[in-house]
Amino acid sequence: MFGILGTILGAEALAAFGASLGAAIAAIGAGIGIGKIGASAMEAIARQPEAAGDIRSNMIVIAALIEGVALFAVIVCILALFM
Repeated sequence: MFGILGTILGAEALAAFGASLGAAIAAIGAGIGIGKIGASAMEAIARQPEAAGDIRSNMIVIAALIEGVALFAVIVCILALFM
């Protein structure tokens, strides 16, 4: 059913590997996204210093949304281990 890798590792180990890989991808994606947001915000503030407060508040809101999605993805992967 799982092929050669499934027969070597077993179904439970393969599921744990998949859940761990999913959690890692979610965390890496969130890190990349927040890094891009920070870089873009700093560039925007450098171009328009008078709008720094608005840019900073928007950056924090979007970073919080990305963190929420990443946390949700990691929790789903952890729950997949126990199902």
